[in-house]
Amino acid sequence: MNEPSQIITPGLSRRGFIRTTGGAVAGGALLGALAPERFAHAASGTDELKIALIGAGGRGSGAANQALSTYALGPVKLVAIADVHEDRMKGSLANLEKTHGARVDVPQERQFIGFDGFKKALETCDVAILATPPGFRPAQFEEAIRQGKHVFMEKPVAADAAGVRQVLAAAAEAKKKGLKVGVGLQRRHQAGYLETVKRLHEGAIGDITSMRCYWNGSRPWQKKRVDLEKQYGRKLTEMEYQLRNWYYFTWLSGDHIAEQHIHNIDVINWVKKGHPVKARAMGGREITNSPDDGEIYDHFACEFEYEDGSICYSYCRHQPGTWNSVSEHVQGTKGKSDVGGNKIFGDEQWRFKAEGAKDPYQQEHDDLFDAIRNNKDFNEAVSGAESTMTAILGRMAAYSGKELDWKAALDSKIELVPKELGWDKPTLVNPGPDGYYPKAVPGKTAVI
Repeated sequence: MNEPSQIITPGLSRRGFIRTTGGAVAGGALLGALAPERFAHAASGTDELKIALIGAGGRGSGAANQALSTYALGPVKLVAIADVHEDRMKGSLANLEKTHGARVDVPQERQFIGFDGFKKALETCDVAILATPPGFRPAQFEEAIRQGKHVFMEKPVAADAAGVRQVLAAAAEAKKKGLKVGVGLQRRHQAGYLETVKRLHEGAIGDITSMRCYWNGSRPWQKKRVDLEKQYGRKLTEMEYQLRNWYYFTWLSGDHIAEQHIHNIDVINWVKKGHPVKARAMGGREITNSPDDGEIYDHFACEFEYEDGSICYSYCRHQPGTWNSVSEHVQGTKGKSDVGGNKIFGDEQWRFKAEGAKDPYQQEHDDLFDAIRNNKDFNEAVSGAESTMTAILGRMAAYSGKELDWKAALDSKIELVPKELGWDKPTLVNPGPDGYYPKAVPGKTAVI
């Protein structure tokens, strides 16, 4: 197996876009100096909103479907798609055309292939859907805001601390421009969660003293190199392989603590009305033992400490045949709550009744498009960035084996995303002669 020295590489610029190592404030000032082509307007109910989809995988296609399904609020049309994979783009477009008919108008000249295609797609739209692998999100969000577009972006919003700083800077600029930003943490738009968290904030269980959250489940999808090369009919470049199997590379996914467990972590931050101030963690690989498992861990156990001293015990893993739970729980001085189950236990028992509640994935788009059309305040970028950074903080603590505080982690100068992107460009994490990728080793791997 390889040594861990390749897992993360310090001192690299974020692929030609604005440097953010000076922090979010400095980044915001630089971003503001770029004149946008135009600001997206707050459309009336009769104005057609033009949508561009950046990243046409399963989640991106789902988000585009939901955005187009807001037509009851006013006319919408998908006018552009950008992706690095033509097959994925064509498949997404065919399905969306079949479902939405004339609301999809994406001729060949507005189908953009390549790493920079998103910039051209953004020029065509009022609302951008950003759903590429998370490592690309900060630069794409920054460009969307520079161009004056409203944005829906999937979670997590970054894969490293440098990306979080970039998102925070762009979020500040979006607020100045009055742009609306939604983030794909749909629990914040789910009726049962909304009512449960409201009651917790009103003191239903007293002061909250401890929290638990889980994303324990089976292994997610995986693309094996041998199958991909059979499909392509040739050897793949390392960049091609990693992008097809992106979930298993930290620079692309953020590791599964960020890509999946962020949902539960975000609920805890929401309940606590803020992010933790430090973290201690452990993790590793027990069942991920093939080259196609990349570099990520298959389990994490974290303690997130909040400003009031309360602790969230956070657990996630993707190991088949084990105990599963995707849930959030809080303990208070007067009772407790199964937040995901929408239940409160204490002097007065309560449970949310979900009759008639809308699908939260649709609701988050309805809320965003309503805000655009009626010029309501709507900017989830900061809370999305803070929950992303919470997950990254836990990953950094586990990878390094160190207790880390929030500011030190957020200020980390280590960047995971390559400076240059292209099918023939080098990747920062590469397999050794045995085909295996380097893994983070607690006590040895540097994260700051």
